[in-house]
Amino acid sequence: MSSSLAGVDAFAVEVEVDIANGVPRFTTVGLAEGAARESLDRVKAAIKNSGYDFPNRRLTVNLAPADTRKEGSTFDLPIALGLLAANKALKRDHLHDYLVLGELSLDGRVKGIKGGLPTALLARREKFAGVVLPRPNALEAAVAGEGISIYGVESLQETAEFLDGLRELTPVKADLSQVFGAANHYDVDFSEVRGQEIAKRALEVAAAGGHNVLMIGPPGSGKTMLAKRLPTILPEMTFEEAIETTKVHSVMGLMNGHALIATRPFRSPHHTISDAGLIGGGSVPRPGEVSLAHHGVLFLDELPEFRKNVLEVLRQPLEDLRITISRVMGTLTFPASIMLVAAMNPCPCGFFGDKTHECTCAPLAVPRYRARISGPLLDRIDIHIEVPAVEYKELTAQRAAEPSSAIRERVDRARKLQLERFAGKQIFCNAQMGAHEFNAYCQVDSGGERLLELAINRLGLSARAYTRILKVARTIADLDGGGPIAVHHISEAIQYRDLDRTGA
Repeated sequence: MSSSLAGVDAFAVEVEVDIANGVPRFTTVGLAEGAARESLDRVKAAIKNSGYDFPNRRLTVNLAPADTRKEGSTFDLPIALGLLAANKALKRDHLHDYLVLGELSLDGRVKGIKGGLPTALLARREKFAGVVLPRPNALEAAVAGEGISIYGVESLQETAEFLDGLRELTPVKADLSQVFGAANHYDVDFSEVRGQEIAKRALEVAAAGGHNVLMIGPPGSGKTMLAKRLPTILPEMTFEEAIETTKVHSVMGLMNGHALIATRPFRSPHHTISDAGLIGGGSVPRPGEVSLAHHGVLFLDELPEFRKNVLEVLRQPLEDLRITISRVMGTLTFPASIMLVAAMNPCPCGFFGDKTHECTCAPLAVPRYRARISGPLLDRIDIHIEVPAVEYKELTAQRAAEPSSAIRERVDRARKLQLERFAGKQIFCNAQMGAHEFNAYCQVDSGGERLLELAINRLGLSARAYTRILKVARTIADLDGGGPIAVHHISEAIQYRDLDRTGA
């Protein structure tokens, strides 16, 4: 028994091997693709170099279910074990008790594979006794929890002797408390940011409510520096969030020997990325940068420089928190619950509105530059904040800035209020509120209504900004203790619609 991947989940694959008389030939059936179809030479050399006889007869390998495509080199080890069992060199007693997967070297060593954690979760769900997989992947598989034994192996011979009852292996265990303890240490901190108090406050509000953010400012004003420190003030990941995030990194082979992704991811793709690279795709769809940022931050620097078709594919994941990719062979869904943080210059030269540098752009260049970001995409970004250049006196100030730990405490309190408010629903922060929750929890008094009317009618705010303002105001009220939305909460939320206020 082995497994293959479909999206970020694994499904069981039965590896059947038949040895028959006839002209020597090796045939693999069952929709094996790519590396799975090329396993013959690796398996043959590994068996011989491990001290076993290779049957020089007609060999047939079937990967069932036969109507599902299977990719990767993870079937090398189970195919080799099947050949040994069919050739009477290995007992068959325990072959069905374990899920076995691994790529073979020519000398019989077992190399690392992708998808260790999804395979372990499958084995636990299907009541297998355990999983036998390469040692580098054993630690990530061990976080699947109790009720499943994970065995890391280094060679074909070691695996065969274990299944034959000739060798004892110790199950691998993962210390989750140590993993989560180490995850709380970051290399960066908000105390390192000089000035930009308004921008830091906006990011605190965004972190507290899960709101998407767009920062507009000249080059060197600190937009990237602020964005990189946003994960340090986000709430700690729960075990369920860590499992979901780790599954995505596992199927992409990005675990590098780590047991769990317990720190919120921060992904910052270059603006030359393709739409498939951003949201996922390919002939056999794989997760993209959006899914790799699941439960973390996706940072898009120089937002208008991204191709328009690339930006437009963000609409679905920002709205549905998942990505659905359809191909002829089927449809796959990848998780994509992210905070989008974007940064842009105010104009092509970067100095429109700057006090110390003159803007050299033509009059029509500025609106044309900002128009590269479509209205529907801006509609999904709750907070637009200006990040001006930092003045010299702020850069040289000796006073200590507030550390990330202090900001995170306030964010955690606000998030706790929201979890209590939305208990029993699949809503974890204010940004995810639907129409029903919005009507129930974003009510304002007559003073707030008058301020909103004034903002929409006189300050040029668009109608689409109405719900965004109130959701952000709800988060600001939660940071203040969770009471009703007051006028000053709405007033602050209006300040976070910079592009609407400038008529962009």
